[in-house]
Amino acid sequence: MAKKYNILLLGASYGSLLATKLILAGHSAKLICLPAEADLINAEGTLVRMPVKGRDGLFDIRSTDLPGSLSAGSPESITPSDYDLAVLAMQEPQYRAPAVRAVLEGLSAAKVPMMSIMNMPPLTFLKRIKGLDTSAYRDAFADATVWDDIDPDLMTLCSPDPQAFRPPDEPVNVLQVRLPTNFKSARFASDEHTAILRQLESDIQDARHDIGDGPVELPVKLRVHESIFVPMAKWCMLLAGNYRCVQADDMRTIKEAVHTDLDETRSVYEWVSALCVELGASPSDMVPFEKYANAAQSLVSPSSAARALAAGAPNIERVDRLVQSIAAGRGKQNAAVDATVALVDGWIERNRAKAG
Repeated sequence: MAKKYNILLLGASYGSLLATKLILAGHSAKLICLPAEADLINAEGTLVRMPVKGRDGLFDIRSTDLPGSLSAGSPESITPSDYDLAVLAMQEPQYRAPAVRAVLEGLSAAKVPMMSIMNMPPLTFLKRIKGLDTSAYRDAFADATVWDDIDPDLMTLCSPDPQAFRPPDEPVNVLQVRLPTNFKSARFASDEHTAILRQLESDIQDARHDIGDGPVELPVKLRVHESIFVPMAKWCMLLAGNYRCVQADDMRTIKEAVHTDLDETRSVYEWVSALCVELGASPSDMVPFEKYANAAQSLVSPSSAARALAAGAPNIERVDRLVQSIAAGRGKQNAAVDATVALVDGWIERNRAKAG
């Protein structure tokens, strides 16, 4: 019988989607989150609302109906050595919090492999890419020192391609999937840690769930790739769509950001893709622009980064600034990307001024 893993997920919002897939496959998952969230999840479980291929409407997948176990707790309640794998599912600025940072340090000391499903790649992961001077990108992070003492061999990156959100009129243990694509992970440096991911990939693929009329296959799988560049395909999407939701005075939807000026969107997308290839990616690691543009037709709300800025956030994940900096280090520049970075900078400066 294949081993069942004990998996820690830092972050209960987006993290609950992957946690649902893990416990559907029979594994155990623990979510680190705020006390009110933990109390609700421990009392009632989570509910992930998602489409099912060939069926109309959305289906409620309750953690309490699944074979694995799910629990939640505070960072202080965690013993890192209890876990086989940790998933980093919070927004990058949140890792500065002393209690969360202590969990990272504990995981590193216990040599627990960590898979990030943040849009912002941990600085630790970037150290696995040959030729990158990671000291030049530190100002793209809310606090780069968080990542300094973690062994790059313990870190991998997983592209969070599925689109999901917490419905504003629902309890915080509810997540709705808007675009049910797959999580795409790069392998770890070691075969031993990569084998964990491959086992999870297989178990999630094989899992079925009865939605009322017999077992069916649920969307959102884990795909594990040998190339460490596959998750970076998300950078093209973020720079061409998510960050371009940010406008001077308001926000627009991802669909509008992509399709209002499709030629400019394509030029940004292909510029970022070419940068990834220059870093070492294969062109086949990237997602074709037409596939992304088609998927963006269904993304009819602003990105999470844009929504956070509109709500007054003084910090967000800055993949836009990171990509700009990496490109500049290689003598590359894109006017549309520069304009986007300037817009995001402006919102952050205003939000900090209001907060301070």
